[in-house]
Formats: sequence, C-alpha cells, structure tokens
Amino acid sequence: MVSPVMLVALFFVALLAGFIDALAGGGGLLTVPALLAAGMSPAQALATNKLQACGGSVSASIYFIRRKVVSLSSQKLNILMTFLGSTTGALLVQHVKSDVLRQILPLLVIGIGLYFLLMPKLGEEDRQRRLYGLPFALVAGGCVGFYDGFFGPGAGSFYALAFVTLCGFNLAKSTAHAKVLNATSNLGGLLLFIIGGKVIWGTGFVMMAGQFLGARMGSRLVLSKGQKLIRPMIVIVSAVMSAKLLFDSHGTEILHWLGAA
Repeated sequence: MVSPVMLVALFFVALLAGFIDALAGGGGLLTVPALLAAGMSPAQALATNKLQACGGSVSASIYFIRRKVVSLSSQKLNILMTFLGSTTGALLVQHVKSDVLRQILPLLVIGIGLYFLLMPKLGEEDRQRRLYGLPFALVAGGCVGFYDGFFGPGAGSFYALAFVTLCGFNLAKSTAHAKVLNATSNLGGLLLFIIGGKVIWGTGFVMMAGQFLGARMGSRLVLSKGQKLIRPMIVIVSAVMSAKLLFDSHGTEILHWLGAA
C-alpha cells in the first residue's frame, strides 16, 4: 500500500511529467523512478507507469483533435500499426532481455538532441513529404510503437522526429500528431500489462489525474509557443535522458572511474 503522503507526491510528479511529455516526451524519467521509490517492483512500476501515462497522452491527443490540429481519419493506418507494434513489443519484453537496447538507447537519444540542436531550421515550417501510406505507418507507427511497448523512454521524441523528417510537418504539428500515436502505444502496452496482472490501479489512477492536467497545460503551450519552446525542450530532455540512461547502464564504472581520478 502507498501512503497518502506518497500518493500526493506521485500526483505532482505525474503533473510535471505530463507537462514535459506534452512538449518533448521523456516524462517516464520522472515517473518510473518515483514508482520504484514508492516500493513497487520493476514490473509493477512499468505497468503502473503505462496506466498513468495514458492520462497525459490521451489528454494531449483530445486537446489537439478538438483544436483540429490532428485529423483522426488521416491517422487510421498509423494508429493501427502503432497499436500492433506496441502490443508486440510489450509481449516480447516479457520473454526477452532488453540489455542490448538499454546499451544502444543513450546514443539514439543523444542523436535526437544533437539533430534538433544542430539543425535550427528543422521543423520551422511544413516541407515536402518523403513517405506516404503504409511505408510511413510501418516506420513511424509500427517500429516506434514496438519500441514504446518493448522499452519506452523517449518514444514521444521518436514519433515527433518521424513526423518532422518523413512527413515534413512543422515541429508543433509533429508534436501534436506524435501525442496521438503515443496515446495509442501507451494503451496497447497497458493492455498487455493488464493481462499480466501487474498494474497497481489506485496509484495509477491518482497519477493519471496528474498526468491529464499537466499534459493539458503543456499542450496549450505547444500551439501558443510552438517552435521556440519545443526545440529547446527536446534538446534539454534528450541530454538529461541520455545522462540518466548512461548512468543506469554504467553507473558503477563511472563512479569507480571518478573515485580513481
């Protein structure tokens, strides 16, 4: 059982995570460690994190759809491929070790941050589209959805990058569309965790409320501030995420090296 004081703390952690997620992704860097600190096992923390993350991604998606930034009818194939990818990833992760991906991921996230940092004109306005239909749905939906179900950190940034580079959308529009696919992969992954019986429902619903509110605030800034706010947020979140992932993977070696120095 999680204490009332801890529940309040988790609510505000989720609120902040939802705000960050709506802008740049990476909110799981806050929520998963918080759930582990609350005494949950890793499996319970990941499962409950998927539940609460649905609050933020669904909230942001509803906001963008109502503002007519995203048309669901044009995203049906992307949503289908994302759902299939995420459920496949969530099923596979229960039987396969993710150590290799854990080693590679920091390099991928660093790459995203540097890409946005070194290309200041990227995403300023709509550009020519490179992929259409099923090929795009397989790459942006299926592949990133699989990654989100299998591992997860930074999936929102990967979705946004796909819409910027392959669809030619501007950064604000890409972020809006990324939230719809992120919501889909969260729901797909959650379904598999529910079947596995790992979700802590009470804590998850409290955090879901925080995520919902935080994501709504962040979504408004996406449309009002757009490029000026999203780009630096992606760079900052990518740097912090990379540092944490590297420390999680090589923390002992880093501390040993610092001690030796």
